[in-house]
Amino acid sequence: MHPVLFHLGAILIPAYGALAALGVVLALFLAQRTARIAGVDSAQLWNLCVLALFAALVSQRLLLVAANWSELRAHPSWILSLGIVHHPLLGAAGALAGVGAALLYARSRRLALWSTADALAAPVVLGLAFEQLGALLAGSGYGTETTVRWAVTYTDPLAAQWSGTPLGVPLHPVQAYAALAFLTLSILLLVYLPSRRQQGDVFGRALLGIGVTVFLAELWRDPEGRGALLSGALDGPQAAAVLLVLAGGWVLLERKGACQRLRSPILSPEGRRKDGAPTFEGAQAKEEAAND
Repeated sequence: MHPVLFHLGAILIPAYGALAALGVVLALFLAQRTARIAGVDSAQLWNLCVLALFAALVSQRLLLVAANWSELRAHPSWILSLGIVHHPLLGAAGALAGVGAALLYARSRRLALWSTADALAAPVVLGLAFEQLGALLAGSGYGTETTVRWAVTYTDPLAAQWSGTPLGVPLHPVQAYAALAFLTLSILLLVYLPSRRQQGDVFGRALLGIGVTVFLAELWRDPEGRGALLSGALDGPQAAAVLLVLAGGWVLLERKGACQRLRSPILSPEGRRKDGAPTFEGAQAKEEAAND
């Protein structure tokens, strides 16, 4: 494939970084639309996204520097190459840092957490789709050897140097499988957002979809460097995928229970119809107040 998208003189533009950056830009602009649908301040959501991205990138680079400190002290110029290093642990560290920064910002600005999470669901999944397209071009997270007609074969030495990709071997384009699944999931979440039954529904479904996609994609991904659990029954990303599915199920059940509690007879008069039955709008208003 093409680990280098193009050259600017002596400067290489890595395909992975370029596609991931494009995904981030598209996700940011999509988030402006989903914010309006979910009833979230679009400017605040933009700031939250930028802060989360900054926290994710900084945490990943600091982790790389710490893990390679002795080599970097001997060869300081190598620090310029840290941006082309890809590893599941780096992704996990960046995700945790980004989520933590987003939560702190949302709390400090008193944003409705569940509505904010719903607004972010489709954009984040869209960004994941483009990240996987970049991985496909770069050879990162490559698939297992196969004889299928749609196999990909890497020949660029940079793919082997940067990502350890085997050259001249037909491989499952597992990154394309994941990218297609993420893109489909993003579209479904975007379509579902205006008709969600309660806050958190879209976010819970996003967690479920991401978990299922990651778990299934790992079945065709080469296990090198991805860890092993339960005597090899699961690798690291699959274990994380199971946790995502469980978290998504918990969110959906918790939000369903919250909505049922808000629809109970203890609702205030403004949350009822003229006949005394609770309304969805009143329940949502009460929940927003509770989130604040």
